[in-house]
Amino acid sequence: MKLLNWLIEILIILGITIKSVEAEKHTKRQKETNVTTQVSVNEDKQFVSHMLEQKKSGEVINARENLLERKKQHKLKIQGIENRDLPKRNTNHLKEQVKKNFTDERDELFKMGIKILQKSKSQKQKAEAYMVFAKAADMGNLKAMEKMADALLFGNFGLQNITAAIQLYEFLAKEGSYKAQNALGFLSSYGIGMEYDQAKALIYYTFGSAGGSMMSQMILGYRYLSGINVLQDCETALNHYKKVADYIADKLEKNEGIPVEKVRLTERLENLSSNNEILDWDIYQYYKFLAERGDVQIQVSLGQLHLIGRKGLDQNYYKALYYFLKAAKAGSANAMAFIGKMYLEGNAAAPQNNATAFKYFSMAANKGNAIGLHGLGLLHFYGKGVPVNYAEALKYFQKAAEKGWPNAQFQLGFMYYSGSGVWKDYKLAFKYFYLASQSGQPLAIYYLAEMYATGTGVSRSCTTAVELYKGVCELGHWADKFLTAYFAYKDGDIDSSLVQYALLAEMGYEVAQSNSAFILESKRANVLQKEKIYPMALLLWNRAAVQGNAFARVKIGDYHYYGYGTKKDYQTAASHYSIAADKYHNAQAMFNLAYMYEHGLGIAKDIHLARRLYNMAAQTSPDAHVPVFLALMKLETMHLLRDILFFNFTTIWKWMTLESTLGPYWDLFMIGLIIAMLIFLLKNHHR
Repeated sequence: MKLLNWLIEILIILGITIKSVEAEKHTKRQKETNVTTQVSVNEDKQFVSHMLEQKKSGEVINARENLLERKKQHKLKIQGIENRDLPKRNTNHLKEQVKKNFTDERDELFKMGIKILQKSKSQKQKAEAYMVFAKAADMGNLKAMEKMADALLFGNFGLQNITAAIQLYEFLAKEGSYKAQNALGFLSSYGIGMEYDQAKALIYYTFGSAGGSMMSQMILGYRYLSGINVLQDCETALNHYKKVADYIADKLEKNEGIPVEKVRLTERLENLSSNNEILDWDIYQYYKFLAERGDVQIQVSLGQLHLIGRKGLDQNYYKALYYFLKAAKAGSANAMAFIGKMYLEGNAAAPQNNATAFKYFSMAANKGNAIGLHGLGLLHFYGKGVPVNYAEALKYFQKAAEKGWPNAQFQLGFMYYSGSGVWKDYKLAFKYFYLASQSGQPLAIYYLAEMYATGTGVSRSCTTAVELYKGVCELGHWADKFLTAYFAYKDGDIDSSLVQYALLAEMGYEVAQSNSAFILESKRANVLQKEKIYPMALLLWNRAAVQGNAFARVKIGDYHYYGYGTKKDYQTAASHYSIAADKYHNAQAMFNLAYMYEHGLGIAKDIHLARRLYNMAAQTSPDAHVPVFLALMKLETMHLLRDILFFNFTTIWKWMTLESTLGPYWDLFMIGLIIAMLIFLLKNHHR
């Protein structure tokens, strides 16, 4: 009941936020006008009074006294003006002080909300943070308004109200909020709550990127890379992606990167709960049980998961240190190395301590552990707890790199790239960056992109640089929406899930594009009009297919085959099935293509090629064995019947075509007949 009251209060507050801010501004302007008018009236009255007094004095006293009087009156007038202005100055000072206190209070509220949000572990605590944001927003804090608009758009804590979010974003956009401009661009590009208008979306994104929105920069980079409503331009895409990649690389160097768990909703629904990207709660409890029973490998794994907050688990330094210490006590070199890493970087559970880090790194290195060797290399490279010694650092990095540790490979590449303690050697730098990038080391990918973008040590390639920069950009903090969108989908909050996936899809994430299309075609979302669902899903499947998603390529074929969101076009369907079959060896595409060859749909009829594709589908996927068997039985039976009817019988039988005798569904009839014959034979065999 409390939560419901809280939700209602939030919506009421948001409903009056804009009006209250505008009313405050109007009242302020009205008061200033009244004060100015009052001062003007007082001045007029004093001026008239002064003139009358002068006239009376001139009749009584002589010219000299009149002159002295004038000087005196002039002095008094100046003093009067000063005395009159004193209350005005005091009033203005009080107003400024009240305004300053009001501003300070709302800013403090916003900061308090951020602190609560950062420290929150439960939904209830996060809800408290948004309650604070709502109060700050009600007082006119623009950043708090942005937070509340996001909550309304994405449906945080069940607060989704897209109409209210748009109203708030439009107000914020007028105030110069680049986040609001980015959000309005996104909503315009999908037609969610707004008119579908790609031109307007592009304008919003342009203003958002100019204001400093990294998300707008990334969206524009993807649009210029793919030629979405703009002319395809690799160099422009490179400029946009580089700005975002520079921002992300700076965060990564400070160890502020986040893990990205991308769950594909196109997988079988029964596998979602046991998805490799998300750790099921029951499995987590089982792992905890094994860890407490002394399973060292599980202890290290749980420590790593809690250290960076992966697979749906919250980041928890205390739990991470707890598991690492248990494993280290049992002799795990990896655990020792991770404890050293925690003390080197410093956190709430393990305050920064170079001596302790050196101790644990040394213990791990003595056991030949690559992470420990890399840690000692870092201490010598940066001079933490020991003097800077590039030679020692190089030695440790080389030993760790030989054992395949990607972070050490990156450090070696960086030393040769920057000439730190060694002669600059771009070829060696490229070699080590490339090795590290194969394991997904993000900074190695970034420096490879830098080399390709500038032609340093390698032939310049805009396309390669953009693809590498894009990979780095996708590690941004916005990627945490993958988790919230997935959990919203599991909880049945389809609209919230769709909006979050759709934003990520707009930024160029292939997994988000296929997930958004999947949700749209399920017809469970209500944020788009029904007639727009299939065309938008087809658009998203197209974007995912261009990025190498074989399943999406098959879906495009299906949409053209059945006429979903487009006209029926067997030829186009066959071309997409061919791409999926030839390039990705997709069994479903092979089967569909075989069926089209069998019946001559959009392509020339070819029974032999159909037979071959059916067999290839069965060899590619075990799941295709049964449908392929039935399809081949039907094909061979019908082929045999046609041979008999058209080549071996007399001319009396030539008029008897299958469709005229068995009707338009003769192929289904034959499949049923074959199945009946198989059942009959199996029963006789068992007898």
